[in-house]
Amino acid sequence: MMRRLLSSTIAASPTISLICRSSHIHRSSAIFCRQMSSTAEDVAMRLKSSGLLRSQGLIAGKWIEAYDKKVIEVTNPATGNVVSTVPCMGAKETNDAISAAYETFSTWSKTTAAERSKCLRKWYDLLIAHKEELGQLITLEQGKPLKEAIGEVAYGASFVEYFSEEAKRMYGDIIPAPLSDRRLLVLKQPVGVVGVITPWNFPLAMITRKVGPALASGCTVVIKPSELTPLTALATAELSIQAGIPPGVVNVVMGNASEIGNSLLASTQVRKITFTGSTAVGKKLMAGAANTVKRVSLELGGNAPCIVFDDADLDVAVKGSLASKFRNSGQTCVCVNRILVQEGIYEKFASAFSKAVEKLQVGDGFVDGVVQGPLINEAAVQKVESFVEDAISKGAKILLGGRRHNLGMTFYEPTVMTDVKSDMLLSREEIFGPVAPLLPFKTEEEAIRMANDTNAGLAAYIFTSNVQRSWRVSEVLEYGIVGVNEGLVSTEVAPFGGFKESGIGREGSKYGMDEYVEVKYVCLGNMNG
Repeated sequence: MMRRLLSSTIAASPTISLICRSSHIHRSSAIFCRQMSSTAEDVAMRLKSSGLLRSQGLIAGKWIEAYDKKVIEVTNPATGNVVSTVPCMGAKETNDAISAAYETFSTWSKTTAAERSKCLRKWYDLLIAHKEELGQLITLEQGKPLKEAIGEVAYGASFVEYFSEEAKRMYGDIIPAPLSDRRLLVLKQPVGVVGVITPWNFPLAMITRKVGPALASGCTVVIKPSELTPLTALATAELSIQAGIPPGVVNVVMGNASEIGNSLLASTQVRKITFTGSTAVGKKLMAGAANTVKRVSLELGGNAPCIVFDDADLDVAVKGSLASKFRNSGQTCVCVNRILVQEGIYEKFASAFSKAVEKLQVGDGFVDGVVQGPLINEAAVQKVESFVEDAISKGAKILLGGRRHNLGMTFYEPTVMTDVKSDMLLSREEIFGPVAPLLPFKTEEEAIRMANDTNAGLAAYIFTSNVQRSWRVSEVLEYGIVGVNEGLVSTEVAPFGGFKESGIGREGSKYGMDEYVEVKYVCLGNMNG
């Protein structure tokens, strides 16, 4: 995700602030910056008074500063202004957090499933009770529209609710024994301390999707959120304390990404790493985990194809592609990265899709009606620009957009490009921005070949009215998630994860619980005495 993670602290805020004040920015952009700054400051004050704007790490139930007092500035991507500072932690703080989680594991893992279930249910209730404030916090530090941010809170909370219920269904087995004097039992037990590394694009949901099943199974956690969006993580942890989850069960550290990551990998007390982020970083974590043979769950980069066949319902295809492509300004791991359109409806789809994209309102997430906020930082914009420039240099055409928005800052116009080829960066790599490339195809076989021609395999989408084709194509696509006539497929009750270099393991659903337990076989002998 955007090459979304284990990133070092960005130093973009001074640059962004200068851009906002620069004389070459249109006057309306400067006015916009001032208005949004005022709105954001008001929101920050309200969050602070509510107790949800935390600015310290959490270790063993105590809020602490970095031991060397260093801090990181958290900026609002829509204005460039500093929202808050948080500790820039490193190896020492991480090792203390691991120790706290390890000590607490001995008691938390022995609590009954019913007790863990009650704590998680209370946490869910608090997340929902504070969904507006949490949504505001997400918009403040991540930039997505407020309605979408509140939706993320509800989505993220759903994992806590689901796994509060699954805690009571962590069943083992009794196996029929081959000998009459033996009894064979299978137990499921929590794996231990879990290192949880999460990205900036879904700063709440990516935590709860991992921490929910970890706590439900009896594990304790050390969370390392992105340095770009740590405030949501801290607010979520604050509510876990209010829910009665014991001190040391949930710990949060942030700061020096390499020091924190290396400490989690090196510790023999950490038995599992769960990570959502870039494929490159995921590979490093996987290699590092080998030294202590830790279990890993990796949800990595995507390159999602959306295949629109001639027989598709055009309105459904446009609506589904639009929702998947431009949600969170295209900054999601399962968003459409390539739209493959059969030649018979290519022009018709391109026209209808462009008209729909043209209606998307861009702006600060706190403004009513806005459906696309800013990109996360300047580096993200520059990446999108480089992808568009590469495509143009190789013959692609801009049908709509194709440049920074006149609001300035990190806003980018929703963009549609045609005449895109498979050798362009837009087709080969994850865009992580609001650019929709359209690629034509002739036959079903060609579409499948184009769709599977990538090392990624997270999500794919099909639009067709032919039921047989929907089954046939779904089964041969090399992806962990396939949406048929639907662009928004994520839910807590279904498994989320990818094939190939898009990761290992599954999150959500009953399958997500299995990622946090060890299976133990017990043989009882001489039972006939």
